[in-house]
Amino acid sequence: MELRTDLVEDLMGRFPDVPREAVIKEDLLRGGLAFDDTALTDNENGDVKPKSYFIFSFDHRTLPELGTAALRRPPEEIVLTGGPYELRRTVVSVRINPDSPYRVAADDDGRLKLFLDGREIADVGLPPMPEYYRHTLANGKQVMEVAPTIQWGYLIYLTAYRLCQYFGATEECQYCDINHNYRQHKAAGRPYTGVKPVDEVLEALEIINKYDTARASTAYTLTGGSITRKVDGLAEADFYGRYAQAIEERFPGRWIGKVVAQALPREDVQRFKDYGIQIYHPNYEVWDKYLFELYCPGKERYVGREEWHRRILDSAEIFGPRNVIPNFVAGVEMAEPFGFKTVSEAIDSTAEGLQYFMSRGITPRFTTWCPEPTTPLGKTNPHGAPLEYHVRLLQTYRQVMEANGLTSPPGYGPPGPGRAVFSVSSFMDSLPPKDDI
Repeated sequence: MELRTDLVEDLMGRFPDVPREAVIKEDLLRGGLAFDDTALTDNENGDVKPKSYFIFSFDHRTLPELGTAALRRPPEEIVLTGGPYELRRTVVSVRINPDSPYRVAADDDGRLKLFLDGREIADVGLPPMPEYYRHTLANGKQVMEVAPTIQWGYLIYLTAYRLCQYFGATEECQYCDINHNYRQHKAAGRPYTGVKPVDEVLEALEIINKYDTARASTAYTLTGGSITRKVDGLAEADFYGRYAQAIEERFPGRWIGKVVAQALPREDVQRFKDYGIQIYHPNYEVWDKYLFELYCPGKERYVGREEWHRRILDSAEIFGPRNVIPNFVAGVEMAEPFGFKTVSEAIDSTAEGLQYFMSRGITPRFTTWCPEPTTPLGKTNPHGAPLEYHVRLLQTYRQVMEANGLTSPPGYGPPGPGRAVFSVSSFMDSLPPKDDI
């Protein structure tokens, strides 16, 4: 039986222009990793920053199936260095899979290492508990619950609405577990606020601003589920926009303001801009027309793929093309039984979408698909997409970007292997370094 090590090293050899750090990072993101019990955190009472479950589960098992990792959370992220592949500093979002060939455990000297197929391949660093996580709001809520930080502290992730109004089999995106993740945390008795009050968000940001003396937090993202009706009496643009307005009034210029929302009509997008948002992420999810209609039935029903793309182009006239950064979920192109059958077909389709946007000055980014077990695509594709797809995507992404004269998008920290902090895909690790962020 072929070991995962053989696959990883074969791809490193075949695609030498893709950083080897990115090959391992993509494999960890698509397939998860296991943690020895001694490598877990002590939750909010420890010295390691625990996983906040900021929007999706990003796990390969449900909470009841995680064992000790459900009681003592794994770290939010890990950083890899050294080992036989001489890895440069690589930040990786933690996605738990007890069956993964990758395992984090202590060596004989008590130092944490990453093991692949039982062989030590990297030193593992854990994110320190930030001082602002040690303080609570006046009502006792944790900062981690209201305003968690990810990407090694670079990004404050404000999931203002932890549910989605695309609901049920005929509307939910087929790879998304936002609604289930909310339900599982509530069932476990964890604090998991559905709609975060604006005043609580501001109070949490006050704490972060006070104790983040190194100014590591540089941006915030406002996001949550899609709103097809209203929440708190507000439609989507005004619901999310009110947070931005309050933040910018209280902390003018402190953070780069970003919003992840649907592709909204021009007048709604203008309101985002007027509220103080600087970067807009109207995610297009998957490029192929048939797969978009199949995997995103609610978005197809309420907006439609062609209208979604037209709205993305319209938004570039308001924010400027460089500040419109739609995400796609890398890997669902190959999900059985409806996805592409070969890596080349999937890459060709994805490249077509990249060219469509990049030729217009818009730079998409992507999240590496984690096949969560409660989603339709996760149930039928527990191993996700082939690692070769993810490696070739990194190669293609850089080629299309450079062919269109573009550079890494703003609001994601520094690009380049050994420098990137974006943790849910390797696109920033695979781009050439530069001085500005």
